[in-house]
Amino acid sequence: MVTVLTDARRIAEQVPDPELPMLTLADLGVLRDVTVAADGTVVAALTPTYSGCPAMPEMRAGVAARLKDAGYERVEVRTVLDPPWTTDWITPEGRRKLAEHGIAPPGPAPRPSPGPVPLSLSATHRAVSCPRCGATDTEETSRFGATSCKALWRCRACQEPFEYVKEI
Repeated sequence: MVTVLTDARRIAEQVPDPELPMLTLADLGVLRDVTVAADGTVVAALTPTYSGCPAMPEMRAGVAARLKDAGYERVEVRTVLDPPWTTDWITPEGRRKLAEHGIAPPGPAPRPSPGPVPLSLSATHRAVSCPRCGATDTEETSRFGATSCKALWRCRACQEPFEYVKEI
């Protein structure tokens, strides 16, 4: 027998990300939790990829709409900021889907050093594999892509441009 919690979680996990529609919110790691309150309200918790993420209203609306369409009358979608989201939360399935769609998935997120927050961030210096041919002879062409989370790269081997999800 499927419980309300199991069903609600399954529904929320299938909501696509508005900026990377090949990924679900679960694949991306922004769906933090789904619970059922004592009064029967389904509560979904989302963590944005960064505090100014413009896709959050669409994510919240998508989760609420899917749950309400499934018959849950009382739905609450909460934003959880602590701990902050990291690209390490992207699932292996999500990384596979990114590469399958020509977007290089991120490597491990940088670990913060103790002490004050640095005033500048350095660009990625690790080898980024081309999602099309697998070559690591690639170069960054623009630190900024279609969304704040992505950069533009080019493969020197196959000459194809591709997007790369930046480590956060």
